[in-house]
Amino acid sequence: MRTRSLLALAGTATALALAVAAPASADGSAVLTTGGAGGTAVATGDTLTAPLASGTSATLYSSATGTSGVKCTSSQFTATVTGNPAAPGTATESVTGHTFDPSSCTSNVTGVTGVSSITVDNLPYTATVASDGALTVSPASGSTIQTTVKLRTLLGTITCVYQAPSLTGKTDNTDSSISFTNQKFTKSSGSSLCFANGYFTAKYAPVTDGGSPVYVN
Repeated sequence: MRTRSLLALAGTATALALAVAAPASADGSAVLTTGGAGGTAVATGDTLTAPLASGTSATLYSSATGTSGVKCTSSQFTATVTGNPAAPGTATESVTGHTFDPSSCTSNVTGVTGVSSITVDNLPYTATVASDGALTVSPASGSTIQTTVKLRTLLGTITCVYQAPSLTGKTDNTDSSISFTNQKFTKSSGSSLCFANGYFTAKYAPVTDGGSPVYVN
């Protein structure tokens, strides 16, 4: 009897731990809500925005483990909700804007004296957000995710163009954030001062709809 009781207690504790660890998902609620997990559904057509999380930077480094490249402390994305089904499911968005304030950007690449601009090309992109928190950003068919970085050097301004087939990230209801970690871009054109690969890392928070934090269910 004591053995069965201990096993039952262990099983209950394990179930509770799994419930806490699992992403928020309320049957009948939409994938994207405001007011909390399982709250009010975000309407199709609503615009979502998010700045960089406070105290963080967006980086494009030459390697996944290095610190050489470009760093920005001001960036923002804008997306329009195109589908928000009941949870569990996958919401869809059209990413219409992704900007970086060049005045907040610096570079420690040898020979580079400053950052003139960072432009995200080929917009809009399609984003999918699943109930488990997985986020995928994809370009239009036949296109690519592309970023153009213009750097100032002692010999003038150089242009570095980087491309990626897609980006993957994750969402977190703790702070209504989305995060990208070491997303690999490959140089498609640019001078020898442009590093061959760029690894993009950034955390955007909070994601809001009309000022209200957005949650994933």
